[in-house]
Amino acid sequence: MATEDSTDDSRDTTSGRGSTPKKPAPKRKPAKPGTVPVVKAAGGRPIPWLTIAAVVVVLAIVGGLTAYLVPKYNEQQAEQKYVPSSSNPDPASKIAGVTKVFYPAGQHVAATQRVAYDKNPPFGGPHDQVWAACTGIVYPKPLRTENAVHSMEHGAVWIAYNPTTAPAADVETLKKKVQGQQYMLMSPYPDLDTPISLQAWGHQLKLTSASDPRVDQFIKATRLNSQAGVYPGRPKDTSYPEIGASCAAYPGAFDPANPPPADVGPLPADAIKMDGTGAQKATDETPGAAAPTPAG
Repeated sequence: MATEDSTDDSRDTTSGRGSTPKKPAPKRKPAKPGTVPVVKAAGGRPIPWLTIAAVVVVLAIVGGLTAYLVPKYNEQQAEQKYVPSSSNPDPASKIAGVTKVFYPAGQHVAATQRVAYDKNPPFGGPHDQVWAACTGIVYPKPLRTENAVHSMEHGAVWIAYNPTTAPAADVETLKKKVQGQQYMLMSPYPDLDTPISLQAWGHQLKLTSASDPRVDQFIKATRLNSQAGVYPGRPKDTSYPEIGASCAAYPGAFDPANPPPADVGPLPADAIKMDGTGAQKATDETPGAAAPTPAG
C-alpha cells in the first residue's frame, strides 16, 4: 500500500493540477490619426521618435547656418587685411599690380598752367589749387587732370576709364561703386592705355575688368588712409598729405555741373615740372580757410 500511495502522488504532481495558466498577450491598440506610433525597442522601452526628429532638425539648422556663416566670416577676414591700421599702414602694398610713388604735397599751379606729369593718369605731383568735387560724382566728360590730382591729395580715389576700350557694363559697374560715396570720383580718360585705372595719392592700379576683386581692395586700402609709415624711409609721411581736407566743391571755385575741361594738345614749353619748378606754395585748405581762386 505504501508503494501505491507514493505512485499516485507522483502522478498528481506531474499532471499540472493547481498551476497558474499563462495569460494571452494583450492586443495593441491602433494609433490615433496624426500621432507617431510608439515602437518599443528591445527590452520594452519605447523609441522617442519625436526627440530624434527634433535633434535631426536642429542639426540640419546648425549645418545650414555653418555653411552660410563660415564663408562669410572667411570673406570678412580676407577683406580685413585691406583695411589700413597702425600695424598695417599700407594695405595697397599687398595688392598685385599697384604702383607706389612718394610725391611731395603743397605745390599749386594756376588755372592757366599745365603740369608735365610723369604718369598717365597722374596720381601725385603739382596740381591746380582748386580740387575737383569728389563726393561720389561721376563726371560724364574728361576732367582737367590738375583738378583731379588735387582731389587725391585730399584722400579721394579717382577712377578713370578709357571710353573706347572699357565695356559699357564695366563702366556701369564702376559707377555704382562711386555714386554717392564720399571721397570718390570717376571720369573718362581717352588716353588711358588700359580700360580702367584707379588712382589714390601716391598709388595706382591699372586693370582690364571692373569685376576684378582688386577694384574693391584698392578702394578699401587707399581711400582716406591717414596712416603714417606708408613710404619707405619716410616714417612720418601719411598716405595722402591733407588729412581732414574737404571733398565738397568750393562754392564759386569749382562747379561740378560745369567743371574745367581736360587739356588737349602738346604740353607748352612753360609746363610745370614734377619737381614743382614754377609752382606756387599751397595755401591752407582745411575747413574755414580762405577760398581758393576759381578754377578754369
